[in-house]
Amino acid sequence: MGKIKDALRPFPDNHTLKVKEMPLFERPREKAQRFGIRTLSNRELLALILRTGTKKESVFDVVDRLMQMSSGIRDLPMLSYKQLTTISGISDAKATELMAITELSRRMAQDQAYEFDVVDQPGMLVNWLQKELGYAQQEHFLVIFLNTKNHIIGHKVLFVGGLDRSIVHPREIFKEALAYSAARIIAVHNHPSGDVTPSENDLQVTKILEEAGTTMGIPLLDHVIVSRRQYCSLRQKLRID
Repeated sequence: MGKIKDALRPFPDNHTLKVKEMPLFERPREKAQRFGIRTLSNRELLALILRTGTKKESVFDVVDRLMQMSSGIRDLPMLSYKQLTTISGISDAKATELMAITELSRRMAQDQAYEFDVVDQPGMLVNWLQKELGYAQQEHFLVIFLNTKNHIIGHKVLFVGGLDRSIVHPREIFKEALAYSAARIIAVHNHPSGDVTPSENDLQVTKILEEAGTTMGIPLLDHVIVSRRQYCSLRQKLRID
């Protein structure tokens, strides 16, 4: 039991030992194999991914700088290849691997959202949308196309830039909806500021799409605004039926 307790204890902040100098049961790989991957802290998981430090520093020193830049792991998907490689100890290959991991996370969330009725499982939809658009530095307007069972049959980013009635054209949206033979649609856009409070333009666009959807027989199921950590459903806010 003593070894298990020791293995579950987080590393001290001043831990500078090389991994090979650590007791076997404290090394991230061995700890994961023996006690399960979930016993690893965020710091240990990143150390496991990066594997090595530099000649003068341990991998944990490199991880600490990475976590400082990414506010823990919260903003890791926001870091560019160029930003990652400015960190001493993160090579081109390691930066690419980190970016691959965040991309896999986005794709897994997308695959999960595609498998379920988005009305019954809204959490999965929001999880994917936050990974898909939440970290974008510009506004993106994405449309999700649904079948009669509310399963996603496709999605497409149709507009990029400030959301405005003059930019979001219903004819382009419903042209795509017809091409997908969609039964209904969900409109989505992001607020790079992080504040998901709908603007007057957001409300006007929602009303226009709702009216166009009624005319086309392809109703607007919802209009969702997302950021990295928040979302707003205009269906709930405006009671779209």
